[in-house]
Amino acid sequence: MRTRISGATCVLPTGLADVDILLEAGRILAIDPPRSAAADEVIEAKGLHLLPGVIDDQVHFREPGLTQKEDLYTATRACAKGGVTSFLEMPNTKPETVTNARLEEKLALAASKCLVNYGFYIGATPQNVAELQIAKRTPGIKIFIGSSTGDLLVDEQAALEQIFAETTLPICAHCEDEATVRANREAFKGGTSFEDHSRIRDERAAVIATSRAIDLAKRHRHRFHVLHVSTAAEIPLLVDHEGLITAEVCPHHLLFQVDDYARLGSLVQMNPSIKTRRDNTELWTAFRQGTIQVIATDHAPHTWDEKQQPYPKAPSGLPAVENSLALMLNAVHEGQCTLEQVVRGMCDAPARVWDLVDKGRIAEGYDADLVLVDLQKSQTVWNEQQETKCRWSPWHGVTLTGWPVRTIVGGKTVFLEGKIDDSVRGTEIRYDHDRGGYWRTC
Repeated sequence: MRTRISGATCVLPTGLADVDILLEAGRILAIDPPRSAAADEVIEAKGLHLLPGVIDDQVHFREPGLTQKEDLYTATRACAKGGVTSFLEMPNTKPETVTNARLEEKLALAASKCLVNYGFYIGATPQNVAELQIAKRTPGIKIFIGSSTGDLLVDEQAALEQIFAETTLPICAHCEDEATVRANREAFKGGTSFEDHSRIRDERAAVIATSRAIDLAKRHRHRFHVLHVSTAAEIPLLVDHEGLITAEVCPHHLLFQVDDYARLGSLVQMNPSIKTRRDNTELWTAFRQGTIQVIATDHAPHTWDEKQQPYPKAPSGLPAVENSLALMLNAVHEGQCTLEQVVRGMCDAPARVWDLVDKGRIAEGYDADLVLVDLQKSQTVWNEQQETKCRWSPWHGVTLTGWPVRTIVGGKTVFLEGKIDDSVRGTEIRYDHDRGGYWRTC
């Protein structure tokens, strides 16, 4: 089937252009095709903008083992609604994804349940370097340098040295220094308020762990991606080191700060913690300047009842995949960034960082993963309208301007006019880890 998208303003790698796009067999066949080119379907998109589909490179979709919070089906319904056409999911499920056999089990499960494209990291432990060395069907290795449960905490220097020295896949890490967090927790006697969460998981904990990981990457010449940067103090560490170091920021670290605990409590309790208004400002600047390349959600849902517990019993994490693009489009509306910067951070850069084949751009031959957005549409986020299984959002009651109105995965419409087509299935993401890293592929 051949589809023409007509009348939209397209965000191309070269900038904005009012051109038609022709799709066929799940790929972008042509940009600005002649009017005479035949099409079985014409999508009239005048007044809308066409973007590459969002790639969220950091999510926790909780399956297997924690499906009371979320599962692959409910999470990818939320993705479809939010314009997210591909995701990369973290390994801290139950059981944890720390072997290739478990990775393949997850991929098989996703093939039957996911409405969008899917990929899964393999998790590092102090004992599984042999598994990491032979992993193929994965974007990379995830290390928890702090803030983990089970066997996924890796904070001993010898184990970290071995992982960086003896593996070849790109590595990403949760960077909070466990010793600093433990010392702070003891000083605050475990903490009694949600505000204490940002005192316990403070700037120093983030900077120590990020510095440590970047030092490992530089010494071992190993590509490394810093997840969810939360402090202004980390930004000077992120200056590119010959293509080795990239980084990302999450909407909650751009938009929330410690004063929001009084209003939202556990709903903005995150690891790493939210910081100050100054950190918000500096993180925005680093994103606009390209020092931070990627926007990702760290979508980490918990049930409402779990989040209603007092501190420190309430778990850390919030859901965001169905609202992240709208939040960033609203930032465009408010002048915080440009539409082209949003596309760079949410579509193009994650594809380059993780070596995703034929994704992240509107270009001939690329996968037909696309989202039409209405930059003038204003809509309010309501808990009861969320697709995520937990059915709540920290942005409940907030009106945003700029929303996805149609999501296309592999040339098939999965979301349109508020409705989701459950018959659409995404595909396993393809990787080319031999192509040399982010800066060599821009």
